[in-house]
Amino acid sequence: MTENHTALYGEHQKAGASFTDFGGWQMPLKYSSELAEHHAVRNAAGLFDLSHMGEVWVSGPDAAAFLDYALAGKLSAVAVGKAKYSLICNADGGIIDDLISYRRSDDKYLVVPNAGNAATVAALLAERAAGFDVRVQDVSGETSLIAVQGPNAEAILLTLVPAGQHPLVKELKYYAAVEVGITVGGTVHELLLARTGYTGEDGFEIYLPNADAPALWQALLASGTAHGLIPAGLAARDSLRLEAGMPLYGNELSLDGHPYAAGLGPVVSLAKESDFVGRAALAAIKESGEGTTTGRKLVGLKGVGRRAARGHYPVLKDGVVIGEVTSGQPSPTLGYPVALAYVDVAHAEPGTLLDVDLRGKAEPFEVVALPFYRRQK
Repeated sequence: MTENHTALYGEHQKAGASFTDFGGWQMPLKYSSELAEHHAVRNAAGLFDLSHMGEVWVSGPDAAAFLDYALAGKLSAVAVGKAKYSLICNADGGIIDDLISYRRSDDKYLVVPNAGNAATVAALLAERAAGFDVRVQDVSGETSLIAVQGPNAEAILLTLVPAGQHPLVKELKYYAAVEVGITVGGTVHELLLARTGYTGEDGFEIYLPNADAPALWQALLASGTAHGLIPAGLAARDSLRLEAGMPLYGNELSLDGHPYAAGLGPVVSLAKESDFVGRAALAAIKESGEGTTTGRKLVGLKGVGRRAARGHYPVLKDGVVIGEVTSGQPSPTLGYPVALAYVDVAHAEPGTLLDVDLRGKAEPFEVVALPFYRRQK
């Protein structure tokens, strides 16, 4: 399989990163210690390369109506400058990907799919655009994405933004984006700044051309050092998102699953007037109660003991398999094991005591409400 490298690959090499394959990309797993990187994001700030993610511009007079048809959410209701988390499903209601869409003007959106699904989503959007007056432009290959996450993220960003634009950064709400001037290589560039993190902390994402990415990475590290900023890899990103109870495509979300079992029923807009791909199937699933009153649903599990559950480990009730873990590891912030798992709805209520089969030994866990961790505002 071809190994893709982001524009920041050289920066990661210089920083001594350990690499791993993720969706066909060679991405930094960690730089020195994933625990140190995790704690930096919770207590100060972490710098992430997310350039393996996709970026697809959808523009034209029918952009809003088209995305209402192509995605499960009601994108036409998103205000200019705001963003929406949504799903792209197949005709059977299976989840092809979860993604974020930013409305940049009345007739222009930026759709951001996950790394492993970027090409698939771009192709599907182009295919579903038939009959709509829209242009679908996949710019993933020429766009870099850098994220600064943590309680000091805003202070760090302000060091690179002209003073006159500081209010744009300070007043930017969660799930919103704005164009601001950011100093890259000694020159101020107008770049898209979003506030839609995946770590459970405050933070920002910066979209920019590949050619400018190394200089911005270096500038952020230089200005962020005084604020405790360090580069962070995918290992910390995974433990952070798990503590925040956020699903990962390929673990909690897949073509074999559907939004209601994953707790994402509110993301599906059956109330919108227009048809959308998967509507009939999703309406039938909701009507059947699957994932809410029947079948299995996604829950959080808190370890009663010290051993951590891992993906695909069976979940037991009185020795009978009633579910399966999708993600699990020790929580660096909370000090005990946490996991996400699909379990029979009869055993999904918070407070329910279950076991996880840890390679032949039953380890006690308790169903708890998500997220496991919630930052102090």
